[in-house]
Amino acid sequence: MPESLLSARFLKHFVNTLSADLGPEALSTVIEKAELPAEWSQANHLGTLDEVRAAEAYARLQAALRTSFGRGARGILLRIGGKMWEPLLAEAPLTVRTQAGLVKRLPLGLRRKSTLETLARLLSIREGGVTVHTLDLNLLLVDHASPSTLGQSDHAPICFVTQGLIREALFWAVGEEHDIEEINCRAVGAADCKFKITLGGLT
Repeated sequence: MPESLLSARFLKHFVNTLSADLGPEALSTVIEKAELPAEWSQANHLGTLDEVRAAEAYARLQAALRTSFGRGARGILLRIGGKMWEPLLAEAPLTVRTQAGLVKRLPLGLRRKSTLETLARLLSIREGGVTVHTLDLNLLLVDHASPSTLGQSDHAPICFVTQGLIREALFWAVGEEHDIEEINCRAVGAADCKFKITLGGLT
Protein backbone atom coordinates (compact mmCIF):
# COMPACT_ATOMS: atom_id res chain seq x y z
CA MET A 1 0.00 0.00 0.00
CA PRO A 2 1.55 3.37 -1.02
CA GLU A 3 2.71 5.66 1.75
CA SER A 4 0.37 8.57 2.49
CA LEU A 5 2.25 11.74 1.57
CA LEU A 6 1.17 15.34 1.01
CA SER A 7 3.00 18.42 -0.17
CA ALA A 8 3.26 21.33 2.25
CA ARG A 9 2.03 23.57 -0.57
CA PHE A 10 -1.24 21.64 -0.80
CA LEU A 11 -1.65 21.69 2.99
CA LYS A 12 -1.11 25.47 3.07
CA HIS A 13 -3.83 25.94 0.46
CA PHE A 14 -6.15 23.72 2.47
CA VAL A 15 -5.63 25.62 5.74
CA ASN A 16 -5.79 29.05 4.09
CA THR A 17 -9.05 28.13 2.36
CA LEU A 18 -10.46 26.60 5.52
CA SER A 19 -9.55 29.67 7.59
CA ALA A 20 -11.14 32.01 5.04
CA ASP A 21 -14.30 29.89 4.93
CA LEU A 22 -14.82 29.23 8.65
CA GLY A 23 -13.03 32.27 10.00
CA PRO A 24 -9.69 32.15 11.86
CA GLU A 25 -11.32 32.07 15.30
CA ALA A 26 -13.61 29.17 14.44
CA LEU A 27 -10.70 27.19 12.99
CA SER A 28 -8.60 27.85 16.11
CA THR A 29 -11.51 26.64 18.27
CA VAL A 30 -11.80 23.39 16.28
CA ILE A 31 -8.07 22.82 16.64
CA GLU A 32 -8.10 23.59 20.37
CA LYS A 33 -11.03 21.25 21.07
CA ALA A 34 -9.27 18.44 19.20
CA GLU A 35 -6.09 19.10 21.20
CA LEU A 36 -4.08 19.59 18.03
CA PRO A 37 -1.05 21.90 17.87
CA ALA A 38 -2.25 25.51 17.89
CA GLU A 39 0.21 26.40 15.13
CA TRP A 40 -1.71 24.16 12.70
CA SER A 41 -4.04 27.10 12.15
CA GLN A 42 -1.11 29.03 10.65
CA ALA A 43 -0.42 28.20 7.00
CA ASN A 44 3.13 29.58 7.16
CA HIS A 45 4.05 27.12 9.89
CA LEU A 46 2.54 24.22 7.96
CA GLY A 47 4.68 25.12 4.97
CA THR A 48 7.72 23.89 6.91
CA LEU A 49 6.40 20.33 7.36
CA ASP A 50 7.78 17.40 5.42
CA GLU A 51 5.50 15.23 3.27
CA VAL A 52 4.79 12.67 6.00
CA ARG A 53 3.97 15.22 8.69
CA ALA A 54 1.91 17.28 6.24
CA ALA A 55 -0.22 14.22 5.46
CA GLU A 56 -0.70 13.58 9.17
CA ALA A 57 -1.79 17.18 9.80
CA TYR A 58 -4.15 17.07 6.81
CA ALA A 59 -5.88 13.91 8.04
CA ARG A 60 -6.12 15.01 11.67
CA LEU A 61 -7.48 18.45 10.79
CA GLN A 62 -10.24 16.85 8.75
CA ALA A 63 -10.99 14.40 11.56
CA ALA A 64 -11.30 17.37 13.94
CA LEU A 65 -13.78 19.03 11.59
CA ARG A 66 -15.87 15.85 11.37
CA THR A 67 -15.94 15.67 15.17
CA SER A 68 -16.86 19.37 15.56
CA PHE A 69 -19.45 19.64 12.80
CA GLY A 70 -20.76 16.09 12.48
CA ARG A 71 -22.64 15.60 9.23
CA GLY A 72 -22.13 19.28 8.41
CA ALA A 73 -18.41 18.61 7.90
CA ARG A 74 -19.16 16.94 4.57
CA GLY A 75 -20.56 20.14 3.07
CA ILE A 76 -17.73 22.23 4.50
CA LEU A 77 -15.01 19.96 3.11
CA LEU A 78 -16.69 19.62 -0.29
CA ARG A 79 -16.83 23.41 -0.48
CA ILE A 80 -13.19 23.75 0.59
CA GLY A 81 -12.10 21.29 -2.09
CA GLY A 82 -14.00 23.22 -4.73
CA LYS A 83 -12.45 26.51 -3.70
CA MET A 84 -8.94 25.04 -3.84
CA TRP A 85 -8.99 24.00 -7.51
CA GLU A 86 -8.13 27.30 -9.20
CA PRO A 87 -5.56 28.50 -6.61
CA LEU A 88 -3.78 25.13 -6.80
CA LEU A 89 -3.78 25.30 -10.58
CA ALA A 90 -2.49 28.89 -10.58
CA GLU A 91 0.56 27.88 -8.50
CA ALA A 92 1.18 24.55 -10.24
CA PRO A 93 4.41 23.87 -12.17
CA LEU A 94 4.49 25.27 -15.68
CA THR A 95 4.06 21.83 -17.25
CA VAL A 96 0.80 21.29 -15.34
CA ARG A 97 -0.50 24.77 -16.18
CA THR A 98 0.34 24.20 -19.83
CA GLN A 99 -1.52 20.88 -19.76
CA ALA A 100 -4.55 22.63 -18.21
CA GLY A 101 -4.47 25.31 -20.88
CA LEU A 102 -4.56 22.68 -23.60
CA VAL A 103 -7.59 21.03 -22.01
CA LYS A 104 -9.76 24.08 -22.73
CA ARG A 105 -8.96 23.75 -26.45
CA LEU A 106 -10.20 20.16 -26.67
CA PRO A 107 -13.72 19.19 -27.76
CA LEU A 108 -16.04 18.98 -24.75
CA GLY A 109 -16.21 15.20 -24.89
CA LEU A 110 -12.44 14.89 -24.45
CA ARG A 111 -11.99 17.46 -21.70
CA ARG A 112 -13.17 15.47 -18.71
CA LYS A 113 -10.53 12.75 -18.65
CA SER A 114 -7.76 15.24 -19.50
CA THR A 115 -8.93 17.50 -16.65
CA LEU A 116 -8.89 14.61 -14.19
CA GLU A 117 -5.38 13.71 -15.36
CA THR A 118 -4.34 17.30 -14.63
CA LEU A 119 -5.89 17.06 -11.17
CA ALA A 120 -4.07 13.75 -10.61
CA ARG A 121 -0.76 15.51 -11.25
CA LEU A 122 -1.68 18.18 -8.70
CA LEU A 123 -2.53 15.57 -6.07
CA SER A 124 0.33 13.12 -6.64
CA ILE A 125 3.56 13.27 -4.65
CA ARG A 126 4.96 10.21 -6.41
CA GLU A 127 4.31 9.27 -10.04
CA GLY A 128 1.22 7.09 -10.23
CA GLY A 129 -0.04 8.17 -6.81
CA VAL A 130 -3.34 9.18 -8.39
CA THR A 131 -4.56 7.59 -11.61
CA VAL A 132 -7.50 8.07 -13.97
CA HIS A 133 -9.32 5.28 -15.78
CA THR A 134 -12.24 4.76 -18.15
CA LEU A 135 -15.02 2.69 -16.56
CA ASP A 136 -17.58 1.67 -19.18
CA LEU A 137 -19.15 5.02 -20.13
CA ASN A 138 -17.89 6.67 -16.95
CA LEU A 139 -14.57 7.74 -15.43
CA LEU A 140 -12.73 6.63 -12.32
CA LEU A 141 -10.15 8.59 -10.35
CA VAL A 142 -8.12 6.39 -7.98
CA ASP A 143 -6.12 7.88 -5.12
CA HIS A 144 -3.68 5.14 -4.15
CA ALA A 145 -2.11 7.04 -1.23
CA SER A 146 -5.05 9.19 -0.01
CA PRO A 147 -3.46 11.30 2.75
CA SER A 148 -6.86 12.35 4.12
CA THR A 149 -7.37 8.78 5.36
CA LEU A 150 -4.05 8.49 7.19
CA GLY A 151 -4.75 6.93 10.58
CA GLN A 152 -8.50 7.25 10.05
CA SER A 153 -11.24 4.66 10.37
CA ASP A 154 -14.90 5.27 9.56
CA HIS A 155 -18.07 3.48 8.48
CA ALA A 156 -18.36 5.57 5.29
CA PRO A 157 -16.00 7.30 2.82
CA ILE A 158 -14.44 10.53 4.10
CA CYS A 159 -12.48 12.03 1.18
CA PHE A 160 -14.75 15.05 0.70
CA VAL A 161 -11.97 17.51 -0.19
CA THR A 162 -10.87 15.35 -3.11
CA GLN A 163 -14.49 14.94 -4.18
CA GLY A 164 -14.94 18.72 -4.12
CA LEU A 165 -11.79 19.17 -6.18
CA ILE A 166 -13.05 16.70 -8.80
CA ARG A 167 -16.42 18.43 -8.99
CA GLU A 168 -14.95 21.90 -9.41
CA ALA A 169 -12.26 20.78 -11.88
CA LEU A 170 -14.87 19.21 -14.14
CA PHE A 171 -17.16 22.23 -13.89
CA TRP A 172 -14.17 24.44 -14.80
CA ALA A 173 -13.52 22.26 -17.84
CA VAL A 174 -17.01 21.88 -19.30
CA GLY A 175 -19.37 24.12 -17.32
CA GLU A 176 -21.52 21.19 -16.16
CA GLU A 177 -22.19 19.50 -12.82
CA HIS A 178 -21.36 15.80 -12.53
CA ASP A 179 -22.48 12.96 -10.28
CA ILE A 180 -19.38 12.00 -8.28
CA GLU A 181 -19.34 9.18 -5.73
CA GLU A 182 -16.52 7.81 -3.63
CA ILE A 183 -17.13 4.09 -4.08
CA ASN A 184 -14.03 2.85 -2.17
CA CYS A 185 -12.19 4.50 0.73
CA ARG A 186 -9.14 3.49 2.71
CA ALA A 187 -10.87 4.77 5.86
CA VAL A 188 -13.36 1.89 5.55
CA GLY A 189 -10.66 -0.69 4.82
CA ALA A 190 -10.31 -0.51 1.03
CA ALA A 191 -6.89 -0.70 -0.63
CA ASP A 192 -7.33 2.75 -2.17
CA CYS A 193 -9.88 5.53 -2.62
CA LYS A 194 -11.93 5.40 -5.81
CA PHE A 195 -14.17 8.13 -7.18
CA LYS A 196 -16.71 7.27 -9.87
CA ILE A 197 -17.66 10.11 -12.19
CA THR A 198 -20.92 9.27 -13.93
CA LEU A 199 -21.08 10.65 -17.46
CA GLY A 200 -24.02 8.67 -18.79
CA GLY A 201 -25.28 10.43 -21.89
CA LEU A 202 -23.04 13.48 -21.49
CA THR A 203 -20.92 14.36 -24.50
